[in-house]
Amino acid sequence: MAHSFNFKATGIGSVPSRDIRDSCLNILKYLPEIPFWPQMVKRSPVENMHIQFSEGLPLLSIDKERGTLVVTSDNRENALVEFYEHFLADELPFFALSREYAPGLFELVELVSQNPGRFGSYIKGQTVGPVTFSAGITGDDDKNVLSDTELVEAFTKGLAIKALWQDGELAKSGKQTIIFLDEPYLSGFGSAFSPIERHDVIGLLKEVIDYVRERSEALIGIHCCGNTDWSMIVDSGPDIISFDAFSFLDYFLLYPEHIMRFLKGGGFIAWGIVPTFEFTGKETVEGLCSKLEQGLKRLQEFGLEPEVIIERSILTPACGMGTMEPGPSERVFELLSILSEKMKP
Repeated sequence: MAHSFNFKATGIGSVPSRDIRDSCLNILKYLPEIPFWPQMVKRSPVENMHIQFSEGLPLLSIDKERGTLVVTSDNRENALVEFYEHFLADELPFFALSREYAPGLFELVELVSQNPGRFGSYIKGQTVGPVTFSAGITGDDDKNVLSDTELVEAFTKGLAIKALWQDGELAKSGKQTIIFLDEPYLSGFGSAFSPIERHDVIGLLKEVIDYVRERSEALIGIHCCGNTDWSMIVDSGPDIISFDAFSFLDYFLLYPEHIMRFLKGGGFIAWGIVPTFEFTGKETVEGLCSKLEQGLKRLQEFGLEPEVIIERSILTPACGMGTMEPGPSERVFELLSILSEKMKP
């Protein structure tokens, strides 16, 4: 299937609402061409991006006081053997997201399936990426588990098969699926405090991407809401790169050779052009359009044809909106929806 996005809009993941149905209806109202399922982080601690994707993964328990995951030390070998038995047997139901942990996924699929003709050809999901997931878990030594290669390998495989299960669930809508790997930990990658090397990051991301790609028709994106080594993201092989174009446009454009190789190779860019963390309420469609066009012009200067840029562009908020209030978050959706219509050829 040839894909042409033409500035269609979608979301990143988290929303401030606690109401499952209203959240999904709001998404379908503003983003009908690529609706996404909402992560309602204020509804329950289990919708935290780490806990939400932990079901079926080994040696993890929830620290309810801190709302985080910690590694349990009991029967490590047995727990890993049991995990790999399920994984190698391709037991997708074992790795499912439950309705308790991800109610927005089930609600969105049900709503789209009831009236598929009202919506576009795509539906989007997301999962925490393997680097961010491992970095957010505390090990026995009170440090994150990125240095525990055995656990990181298991978690990466677990997230991959969970993403494949999610693809199957989203596909029940009859739409083409898109799944983003959310990797906020990679913001500022390369600092002295990062315990993981570039080649390791690429290897972990590629493992998830290749696993899902070999077994499904899903388009796989990587979302990072801060500055990072974008050549590293390109080299990991996603179909879509999603970035905060409002705050980090100039940094992203420091990688012209990689961006051109990515786009000429069939890749797509999701421009996070409507601010979330930096949202003031004073933003206008005209101002956002002007900023976006700066980036589009630079791609033309790199040597890309305008029609190719249009086909390969998606619009999103800069990041998730879970920390925002409902009123401002709806304004982000509204701006995004209007901008999407304005930019279409």
